[in-house]
Amino acid sequence: MTTFSIGVPNYGATFATRGWSGLVTLAQQIEAAGFDRLIVVDHVVMGPNTDEYQWGTFPVPPEAPWCEPLTVLAAIAPATTRLRLSTGILIAPLRPAALLAKTVATLDVLSGGRLDLGVGTGWQREEYDAMGLPFEARGRLLTETVAACRALWEQSPASFSSESVSFDGIWCAPVPAQERLPVWFSGTLNERVLRRIIDLGDGWIPIMGATIDQIADGANRLRSAWRDAGRSGEPQVQIPLPIARGDDRRVDLDATMARVPQLVEAGATDVQAMMQVFVRGDELDRAPEILGEIADAFARADPRR
Repeated sequence: MTTFSIGVPNYGATFATRGWSGLVTLAQQIEAAGFDRLIVVDHVVMGPNTDEYQWGTFPVPPEAPWCEPLTVLAAIAPATTRLRLSTGILIAPLRPAALLAKTVATLDVLSGGRLDLGVGTGWQREEYDAMGLPFEARGRLLTETVAACRALWEQSPASFSSESVSFDGIWCAPVPAQERLPVWFSGTLNERVLRRIIDLGDGWIPIMGATIDQIADGANRLRSAWRDAGRSGEPQVQIPLPIARGDDRRVDLDATMARVPQLVEAGATDVQAMMQVFVRGDELDRAPEILGEIADAFARADPRR
């Protein structure tokens, strides 16, 4: 069965008109509608150069509020029971490894083992400058941060040594409720990203703007490397849902969902929709109805269901 995720803006003003605590109610509605996973995103600080964003127009101005994603998920966790909680993505290198390991494990325990940690390097130099970190080393910092977290989650006591983080004979409890906490790495599937997923991860979030053919090629390479490494199960691959629109520019739900079999054929184990594409800020009263229609349409379209 293909899982169906929905990204919820934890930034800007679209869904904050009734206060940010409304995200908790929205999460309950998403769960009731039948979605499998809720995703929130990350920026710690914003610099003025949002024009350097490579994937279209940045959605909000630099001064817009941006709620910290792990804190948002911690608020949602006790208000839901089944919905998986995910970051897509968390800029992991901006957090000290030991503190990140503690925060993530605590959230996984409080949610009853429902956390999927999507991580990446981010694109904004100013965030690394604000944390006193070298932007040019962001890839290495990501690898070392997640590797250190794995050590703290899976060893007791834990020891780890790298250029950016080292410790010896320490404990970090609680550990995650899941036997293996899923970590999904984002980015173009070059050799570095592929190696991160095989060595440390469980899934791949393709770079924004990747074509279906590029994702299908990457998914095939990932599955092959996964088998060669002796990993059990299969790697997870998250593909964004392409949106079809009618002549009035409104979303054509049937035409949009007709694309789901193609995504599954390309290797998707999870399909991600974006909340703001389907629900406007002035339509929150209708959110349960709209969400139910979207989830039902996906269930009908998914060839694995």
